Amino acid sequence: MRRREASSLLSARQFPGAYYLLGYSIECALKACIAKQVRRHDFPDKELANNAYTHRLEKLMSLAGLSQELQRDMATSRPLRLNWAVVKDWTEQSRYRTGITEAEARDLYLAATARRHGILTWIRTRW
Repeated sequence: MRRREASSLLSARQFPGAYYLLGYSIECALKACIAKQVRRHDFPDKELANNAYTHRLEKLMSLAGLSQELQRDMATSRPLRLNWAVVKDWTEQSRYRTGITEAEARDLYLAATARRHGILTWIRTRW
């Protein structure tokens, strides 16, 4: 849903909002992978739950148990490696940045959603 909203914002030339929502969509995808580790009606591990209260994408990737798989896949996929380099630096603080350019927003969008090597695409196959 957030990715679709970001696409609409890109089309409307609202680049700061698009940039923020794209990163947020990746954060949500990683948190979905983390949530998948907890079975319905189970009491979640307190440390995992507390650690998941972050917006840092690299930490969430690790908590989701996907860091090693990402490293392995990036070793054989230059496009995936380049896309992660763009995506990993997103922070929730971007919601306060009003000067995000069209290029920044479009680069993040492409890095997240590229059909074969986009980070969001890659994560979605794992939740």
